[in-house]
Amino acid sequence: MGRTPKYKSPKKMQAAIDAYFEECKGELLTDKEGKAVLDKYGAPIYLNRRPPTVTGLALALGFTSRQALLNYQAKDNFVDTVTRAKTRIEQYTEERLFDREGVQGAKFSLVNNFSGWREKGANPADSQQEQQGNMQALVELLKHPAPDRNLKDFEGDDDR
Repeated sequence: MGRTPKYKSPKKMQAAIDAYFEECKGELLTDKEGKAVLDKYGAPIYLNRRPPTVTGLALALGFTSRQALLNYQAKDNFVDTVTRAKTRIEQYTEERLFDREGVQGAKFSLVNNFSGWREKGANPADSQQEQQGNMQALVELLKHPAPDRNLKDFEGDDDR
């Protein structure tokens, strides 16, 4: 047998996903008159705003781990629901690449949470192949040593 599914329908899961994203937006800070409070750049200030993450989504949906959410993504009737939610997180994370404060965290998240994202040379297999190619080139160079040189060939001419 197995564990009872946490969600029986994609519709119920979607409602929980929507609630998670809404909660991530935070609450607009307003003054006594109900007008939005703005920062020094004119942008509205939000309280309790937080970035959407795959792990945060998993916890909000009641899963014990990120992997449990990914396991749901493998189920035929939930694949679109979970993929769409992860794509929303990926979009947010990708947008953070364009601001100074979020770029490092965004790069880490994209590489580790979403397929198709990696930095050049980050694939260990590519790096290993490159190293093997470099070693082969070195072996070829060593097979054909440079001609013997006399130390005088490298000394400067004192008569200049």
